[in-house]
Amino acid sequence: MEKLPKLIVIAGTNASGKSGLGVELAKRYQGEVVSADSRQVFCGLDLGSGKLMPDEMMGVPHHLIDVCKAGDFFSMADFQQLAYTAIDDIHDRGVQPFLVGGTGLYVDSVADGYVMSGKMPDLAYRAELEKRTTQDLYQQLAAIVPDTDVEPKNRNRVMRMLERIHAGDDGKPSKQARYDALRLGVTWDREALKKRIDERLERRLIDGMIEEVRGLLNEGVSVVFLKKLGLEYRFITEYLLREIETKDEMINLLSIAIKQFAKRQMTWFRKNPSIHWLDMTADPIAEACGLIDDFLK
Repeated sequence: MEKLPKLIVIAGTNASGKSGLGVELAKRYQGEVVSADSRQVFCGLDLGSGKLMPDEMMGVPHHLIDVCKAGDFFSMADFQQLAYTAIDDIHDRGVQPFLVGGTGLYVDSVADGYVMSGKMPDLAYRAELEKRTTQDLYQQLAAIVPDTDVEPKNRNRVMRMLERIHAGDDGKPSKQARYDALRLGVTWDREALKKRIDERLERRLIDGMIEEVRGLLNEGVSVVFLKKLGLEYRFITEYLLREIETKDEMINLLSIAIKQFAKRQMTWFRKNPSIHWLDMTADPIAEACGLIDDFLK
């Protein structure tokens, strides 16, 4: 049987340090990084999405960052196709690709090889879904697929699942692996992760995250789009629109939301027994290199 091309995946929660670890490892193995983040694909979403600055990339080429205009529609299928193209090009040049990110659905769509239906979206049906509350949409999904693992508050995923079912899919993608993937997981214990989240949030606010969102609004990026992005973009938008009265209240609500989201990320990744969870309190670089060396032999 023909061997599949090798792909190294580094996945984990918000504020876990996966992006920095990805750079360190890619640099050691003369590799390139393909970002698996549902918000970093959009231009102008920099601080809020946690994009690395050029100096933080340490000369390592990064792909699938700033590939879509803020406000435009971008789906998991769009991501998968662009990721396949980038990864195949990296392989063709004799370089090792690293898929790095925290959007579990994006990671799995590539690492597991989700088979897409290829059907065009029903824009009229999507418009009808947009009019309804997230709770109402989830109740509809749960009635059709009682054992769904979609997070009830993840509006985008709930809508995409309903669209797939409407198009005739059963909501559970079949898989056809395109790569032989080594999966490395990055996270911390609960208290350490909470502290890292708060410290990162404080740094981003100091660096101008509120001004970033204000600039997006001034450029005409819609309120609906920013709120649908969730977390930083949702809460800062609500603060700027005075739907949240004070900055302190916004920061508190945002901090709680990020921690809840990190917990959901872990729930998603923990379902995959093939992930090797690195000990971030020891020497994760050495541990990762040992696993990668064995994998690439």
